Amino acid sequence: MYPGIKIMTRPKYCRKIGCEPGANYFIPQGIPVSSMEEISISLDEFEALRLADFEGLYQENCASSMNISRQTFGRIIDSARKKIADALVHGKALKIEGGTVSFEENGKIRCSSCDHSMNCCKNSGDSPACPRCRKITNND
Repeated sequence: MYPGIKIMTRPKYCRKIGCEPGANYFIPQGIPVSSMEEISISLDEFEALRLADFEGLYQENCASSMNISRQTFGRIIDSARKKIADALVHGKALKIEGGTVSFEENGKIRCSSCDHSMNCCKNSGDSPACPRCRKITNND
């Protein structure tokens, strides 16, 4: 726009996430991988979907849980739903990754193989795979 002038964008605030996804990549069956497109949703979009659609919370409560405004939550959930719909309608792979997030402190488990600390969305009886080393983790 103006030569020599840098446009500075506002930094993204850290959004609070309750847990890591149980899996971070989904592909449709019956479509050759070579011709498959991929859509990415961020961890904050995943968390918005989890809180609003899975937990059934109101947007105000979801926003408070993520430490963001209700308007920002509305934009995040709209973006996430549009991306999920695009993946389903057009047979695209869905990848969950990235974003400026911090994990809640409660519910942490530690991998017995690599000592990685993580949050878990699974029921207490489940044994999740560590996202770092991919080994099955016990909840002890």
